[in-house]
Amino acid sequence: MSGGPVQMVLPLRWKAAQGQKDFFVSEANRDAVNFLDGWSTWPLPAALLIGPTGSGKSHLAAIFARRANARLWDDADRTHSEEALFHAWNAAMDERRPLLMTARSAPSEWNLALADLRSRLMATPRVQIRSPDDALLEAVFLKQWRDRGIEAPPEVTSYVLSRIERSFEGVARMVDAMDRAALAARRALSIPLAREVFIDLGG
Repeated sequence: MSGGPVQMVLPLRWKAAQGQKDFFVSEANRDAVNFLDGWSTWPLPAALLIGPTGSGKSHLAAIFARRANARLWDDADRTHSEEALFHAWNAAMDERRPLLMTARSAPSEWNLALADLRSRLMATPRVQIRSPDDALLEAVFLKQWRDRGIEAPPEVTSYVLSRIERSFEGVARMVDAMDRAALAARRALSIPLAREVFIDLGG
């Protein structure tokens, strides 16, 4: 698979690199990047960044926070305090300091108990990171290995990405499984190793 040029940021687990140079922009996240770049034109000083687990929401949000001096509220759809989120939203309005909330779904799916918070979030501008395209899947795969201090060989990358579940979570699951298998057997990354992991995962 061939990817486009690395332009900015990307996601993930472990001690993932979170700098702007580490983020890869593709068609799947370009709308989100452009939306955050235009934050000064938002109708409200608050916004929602929505995307699946592992899509780079937190990474992109961290870059935005540094650039715009914004407050972040990660995983707003799983907040432990609706009242605290409500006050954070109101504080953003009062102080005119941007508040960026990340979530896996739109507020209509959160089962919010606080009606005032629900109404505010429903009126909050939002943008979504879409399902990953080929270029972004490859960037995620390679970055997860680099975060482990490993450069994945091109032939292994092509083999895995042509067979993997096409989701951010699918990439993370495969990288984790391959990493464990390689460490347990003290083997380098290879197509035979990847093939064995696919079989173990039932793929």
